[in-house]
Amino acid sequence: MKFIITLFQDEDGVFIAECPSIPGCVSQGKTESEAEANIREAIKECLEVRAEKGMPLTVSTRQIEVTV
Repeated sequence: MKFIITLFQDEDGVFIAECPSIPGCVSQGKTESEAEANIREAIKECLEVRAEKGMPLTVSTRQIEVTV
């Protein structure tokens, strides 16, 4: 399966990775590469837990336009 992730550096310099289509699926790392590797594992684990609980594996995400 392929997933979109978000990746950003927080104020402490830690890279935070999230998978928006799996609620609560978040990980981190000292580098972008480490955070990406960690979110891969987190996605696998989140999918396993959601499947065990009979929950939908993912939720829908949408892109919207906001005028600023």
